[in-house]
Amino acid sequence: MDDIEKIRKRFAMDRYATDRTGAVIEDVSEGFARCSFEITDFHKNALGNVMGGAVFTLADFTFAAATNAGGREVVSVASTINFSGVAKGSRLIAEAKCVKDGRTICVYEITVTDDIGSKVAFVTTTGFIKS
Repeated sequence: MDDIEKIRKRFAMDRYATDRTGAVIEDVSEGFARCSFEITDFHKNALGNVMGGAVFTLADFTFAAATNAGGREVVSVASTINFSGVAKGSRLIAEAKCVKDGRTICVYEITVTDDIGSKVAFVTTTGFIKS
Protein backbone atom coordinates (compact mmCIF):
# COMPACT_ATOMS: atom_id res chain seq x y z
CA MET A 1 0.00 0.00 0.00
CA ASP A 2 1.55 3.34 -0.99
CA ASP A 3 1.64 6.39 1.27
CA ILE A 4 -1.46 8.06 -0.16
CA GLU A 5 -3.52 4.90 0.34
CA LYS A 6 -2.27 4.60 3.94
CA ILE A 7 -3.21 8.17 4.75
CA ARG A 8 -6.59 7.82 2.98
CA LYS A 9 -7.32 4.70 5.05
CA ARG A 10 -6.27 6.47 8.25
CA PHE A 11 -8.47 9.49 7.56
CA ALA A 12 -11.48 7.51 6.38
CA MET A 13 -12.44 7.56 10.07
CA ASP A 14 -12.67 11.37 9.94
CA ARG A 15 -16.31 10.96 9.04
CA TYR A 16 -17.41 14.58 9.24
CA ALA A 17 -14.88 15.63 6.59
CA THR A 18 -15.13 12.51 4.43
CA ASP A 19 -18.73 11.34 4.79
CA ARG A 20 -20.56 14.62 5.40
CA THR A 21 -18.57 17.09 3.31
CA GLY A 22 -17.17 14.63 0.76
CA ALA A 23 -13.53 15.63 1.27
CA VAL A 24 -11.02 13.54 -0.69
CA ILE A 25 -7.26 13.38 -0.28
CA GLU A 26 -5.85 13.94 -3.77
CA ASP A 27 -2.13 14.14 -3.03
CA VAL A 28 -0.04 13.83 0.11
CA SER A 29 3.60 13.74 1.09
CA GLU A 30 5.46 14.71 4.22
CA GLY A 31 4.73 18.42 4.74
CA PHE A 32 2.20 18.74 1.91
CA ALA A 33 -1.36 17.73 1.07
CA ARG A 34 -4.03 18.61 -1.48
CA CYS A 35 -7.65 17.78 -0.73
CA SER A 36 -10.95 18.72 -2.35
CA PHE A 37 -14.68 18.27 -2.42
CA GLU A 38 -17.37 18.74 -5.03
CA ILE A 39 -19.54 21.73 -4.10
CA THR A 40 -23.17 20.75 -3.55
CA ASP A 41 -26.19 22.52 -2.10
CA PHE A 42 -25.26 20.91 1.24
CA HIS A 43 -22.17 23.18 1.39
CA LYS A 44 -24.01 26.43 0.65
CA ASN A 45 -25.30 29.13 2.98
CA ALA A 46 -28.48 31.22 2.67
CA LEU A 47 -26.75 33.49 0.11
CA GLY A 48 -25.87 30.56 -2.13
CA ASN A 49 -22.13 30.66 -1.38
CA VAL A 50 -20.02 27.92 0.18
CA MET A 51 -20.44 28.26 3.94
CA GLY A 52 -17.36 29.37 5.86
CA GLY A 53 -17.51 26.28 8.06
CA ALA A 54 -17.29 24.03 5.00
CA VAL A 55 -14.26 25.98 3.75
CA PHE A 56 -12.60 25.69 7.16
CA THR A 57 -13.40 21.98 7.41
CA LEU A 58 -11.58 21.35 4.13
CA ALA A 59 -8.60 23.45 5.24
CA ASP A 60 -8.42 21.66 8.61
CA PHE A 61 -8.71 18.23 6.98
CA THR A 62 -5.92 19.13 4.54
CA PHE A 63 -3.72 20.31 7.43
CA ALA A 64 -4.32 16.99 9.19
CA ALA A 65 -3.42 14.96 6.11
CA ALA A 66 -0.21 16.95 5.52
CA THR A 67 1.00 16.89 9.11
CA ASN A 68 0.17 13.28 9.84
CA ALA A 69 1.80 11.88 6.69
CA GLY A 70 4.72 9.69 7.61
CA GLY A 71 3.06 8.31 10.74
CA ARG A 72 3.33 11.34 13.01
CA GLU A 73 0.57 12.42 15.35
CA VAL A 74 -0.13 16.14 15.09
CA VAL A 75 -3.09 18.13 16.39
CA SER A 76 -3.94 21.73 15.64
CA VAL A 77 -3.65 24.22 18.48
CA ALA A 78 -4.53 27.44 16.63
CA SER A 79 -5.91 28.42 13.23
CA THR A 80 -6.58 31.73 11.55
CA ILE A 81 -8.73 31.90 8.45
CA ASN A 82 -9.07 34.87 6.13
CA PHE A 83 -11.78 34.68 3.51
CA SER A 84 -10.77 36.38 0.28
CA GLY A 85 -13.62 35.59 -2.10
CA VAL A 86 -16.38 33.20 -3.04
CA ALA A 87 -16.12 29.95 -4.93
CA LYS A 88 -17.42 30.27 -8.48
CA GLY A 89 -16.50 26.81 -9.72
CA SER A 90 -17.84 23.37 -8.92
CA ARG A 91 -15.04 22.05 -6.72
CA LEU A 92 -13.20 23.42 -3.67
CA ILE A 93 -9.47 22.63 -3.39
CA ALA A 94 -7.14 23.15 -0.42
CA GLU A 95 -3.35 22.84 -0.40
CA ALA A 96 -1.35 22.73 2.83
CA LYS A 97 2.38 23.48 2.89
CA CYS A 98 4.76 23.39 5.82
CA VAL A 99 6.45 26.68 6.67
CA LYS A 100 8.02 25.56 9.97
CA ASP A 101 8.63 22.08 11.29
CA GLY A 102 10.08 22.16 14.79
CA ARG A 103 10.56 19.55 17.50
CA THR A 104 7.08 20.04 19.02
CA ILE A 105 5.45 22.82 16.96
CA CYS A 106 4.75 23.10 13.25
CA VAL A 107 3.19 25.87 11.17
CA TYR A 108 1.34 25.38 7.89
CA GLU A 109 -0.17 27.68 5.32
CA ILE A 110 -3.29 26.39 3.62
CA THR A 111 -4.73 28.01 0.50
CA VAL A 112 -8.29 27.30 -0.58
CA THR A 113 -9.33 27.90 -4.18
CA ASP A 114 -11.92 26.54 -6.54
CA ASP A 115 -11.39 24.56 -9.72
CA ILE A 116 -11.40 27.69 -11.89
CA GLY A 117 -8.79 29.50 -9.79
CA SER A 118 -10.97 31.73 -7.61
CA LYS A 119 -9.16 32.45 -4.33
CA VAL A 120 -11.49 31.58 -1.47
CA ALA A 121 -9.43 31.60 1.76
CA PHE A 122 -6.00 31.62 3.34
CA VAL A 123 -5.43 29.72 6.58
CA THR A 124 -2.47 29.60 8.95
CA THR A 125 -2.49 26.68 11.38
CA THR A 126 -0.11 25.88 14.21
CA GLY A 127 0.15 22.25 15.23
CA PHE A 128 1.46 20.40 18.25
CA ILE A 129 3.56 17.37 17.35
CA LYS A 130 2.57 14.60 19.76
CA SER A 131 4.90 12.01 18.28
